[in-house]
Amino acid sequence: MEILEKKMSTNVAKESGTIPVLNVNPLESEAIYIFREVVAQFEKPVLLFSGGKDSITLVRLAQKAFFPAKIPFPLMHIDTGHNFPETIEFRDRLAEELGVELIVRNVQDAIDQGKVVEETGKYASRNSLQTTTLLDALEEFKFDAAIGGARRDEEKARAKERIFSVRDDFGQWDEKNQRPELFDHLNGKIDLGQNVRVFPISNWTELDVWSYIEQEDIEIPSIYFAHKRKTFVRDGMIWSAEDEVVYREEDEVVEERLVRFRTVGDMSCTAAVLSDAVSIEKVVSEIRDSQISERGARIDDKRSEAAMEKRKQQGYF
Repeated sequence: MEILEKKMSTNVAKESGTIPVLNVNPLESEAIYIFREVVAQFEKPVLLFSGGKDSITLVRLAQKAFFPAKIPFPLMHIDTGHNFPETIEFRDRLAEELGVELIVRNVQDAIDQGKVVEETGKYASRNSLQTTTLLDALEEFKFDAAIGGARRDEEKARAKERIFSVRDDFGQWDEKNQRPELFDHLNGKIDLGQNVRVFPISNWTELDVWSYIEQEDIEIPSIYFAHKRKTFVRDGMIWSAEDEVVYREEDEVVEERLVRFRTVGDMSCTAAVLSDAVSIEKVVSEIRDSQISERGARIDDKRSEAAMEKRKQQGYF
């Protein structure tokens, strides 16, 4: 917060002689505009927060949008119960430091109640099970706008989304029935029972997010940086072996490797990458030279060509 206050008080300016020159980031300006439109047009928004880099970036943008006031909506995490411990610790600490309400709803509760059935076997994951818990939480709190960190460059289904993306009264998304949207006209009018998913960093890339984290000196979970970890290889991907969550067969050999994670979703479907990047500067350089997207390390996206789109149609974020 101290860093943010310093940046805001100086207006992120650089001195050129005696005349301050504003260092305007058009992506930041767009996102701040979107946040303010959400608060202006909706009665009860919420920011979906996982403790990952994209949602952390959203929190910083929300701080800037409403500075010096506090963020005017709660954070909510749909917890699969299979999250990396480093991410959960960071989530709780950040919410406490910001003094913002943190709502947590657990997929395990939906499993216990028989609303969803847990997958078993080699490629089992709780990632798709989040949908039921998310829809229940939106209904429980009557949230009419859920703000998330999805970006167009992540996956082709996400490229079809609008910044204000309408869901019907069942929480479902119809990719064939979306209204036109100009940047300066974000239409928040919805019918009773509908809600909107909002994507303030939709036009950002993974490199944009990391560059912003570097620029703003934003703290992120340690799991994003290179560290030694017990891992095993399956299907050409590196999986964590430091827990009882990720399924591992007896012939899959555990070795210690220097790795980091580009995305920090459910452990059961999120692979690591070999890396020696131990600082944000090195991560930015690594991402700039990368030939594969970060979603290339998410096995749940590889189940079928339309895996993400089908989940979104059912209500997945």
